[in-house]
Amino acid sequence: MTADLIISNARLVLADAVVLGTVRVAGGRIAAVDAAGTGVAEALDIDGDYLMPGLVELHTDNLEKHVQPRPKVHWPTSSALLAHDAQVVAAGITTVLDAIAVGGTLSEDIRDHIVRESADAIRSFRAGDLLRADHHLHMRCEVAHKDVLGLFEPFKDDPLVRLVSLMDHTPGQRQFVNLDKLRVYYQGKHAMSDAAFERMIVDRKAAQELYSDRHRRILVEMALSAGHTIASHDDATEEHVEEAAGLGLTISEFPTTMEAAKAAHSRGMGTIMGGPNVVRGGSHSGNVSAGELAEAGVLDALSSDYVPSSLLYGAFRLHEQHGMTLPGAIATVTRNPADMIGLDDRGRIEVGARADLIRVKRLDDGVPVVRRVWRQGERVL
Repeated sequence: MTADLIISNARLVLADAVVLGTVRVAGGRIAAVDAAGTGVAEALDIDGDYLMPGLVELHTDNLEKHVQPRPKVHWPTSSALLAHDAQVVAAGITTVLDAIAVGGTLSEDIRDHIVRESADAIRSFRAGDLLRADHHLHMRCEVAHKDVLGLFEPFKDDPLVRLVSLMDHTPGQRQFVNLDKLRVYYQGKHAMSDAAFERMIVDRKAAQELYSDRHRRILVEMALSAGHTIASHDDATEEHVEEAAGLGLTISEFPTTMEAAKAAHSRGMGTIMGGPNVVRGGSHSGNVSAGELAEAGVLDALSSDYVPSSLLYGAFRLHEQHGMTLPGAIATVTRNPADMIGLDDRGRIEVGARADLIRVKRLDDGVPVVRRVWRQGERVL
């Protein structure tokens, strides 16, 4: 049983304010929040550091990076999952949707062979209480992949699935309109020759013609029938957003233009941008800046994407460089993403919420340091 806990002398990041106060935890839940100190001798004094809700991550490729640390290298999945889990918790993430590619972006991609293996490891380790963070699944479905329907079918009714996203990485559109940027990405990441790159472009465009529209419709039907939240990916135009909203999708992940982000916002879709985009000051693909979307009021949440530490760092940047209040900026990595997928029991410091909490100190250069992490009141870092 989780022991009771009192954390005092904390800068509490609440829904609409930052106050110096105390939080009491009982039975894994927040039992009291007070804008005052405490006389309890056993209380943990955190010396004015921030106390925030644990971060909620909806889209990270970090597990994939550990399973496949180099092209054509397949690391043992159990070892990879434990390393990934430790890294995300050290970044302050207490709830994580592990984004598993359903249909690789290259025909020979090893990811096609590790979908079930990764999911089985997460399920097994959760059951054995071997993970520090609360892990769920985000199924990243590549609609132009010939086998995507068969790969997704076993997960259609899986209770671990919290999010399904529909992706189309066909060259020349959405994320990679600029083929020069695409060349840098693929040839750098996969050591492709010029000839292989050109062949990939031809093959991918042909696959889109054959599969994309049909697979998109079927995947939506499968996901909605199972009650899953569905996201679009890399929306670039108002038409992309209209199609997504018309199909019943409620999240727009990484819109690539201001036009698409504003369209998603007007349709009531939640928008997610990358933490690395905020920290770096722009998109690595040459697309719209997340900071611009924040300043325009059309950014709802951040994802760490490929750098777990970017989630918290990015939230502070939203506050200090893009005009968001600190509670509003922290909400983009806590309350807002939790609400997007129906986990309204976390991502907030409120009585009755899960005691998923992080202690954070800022360095002189602005980098946040996660000093302690609690999940349901139990210290996991």
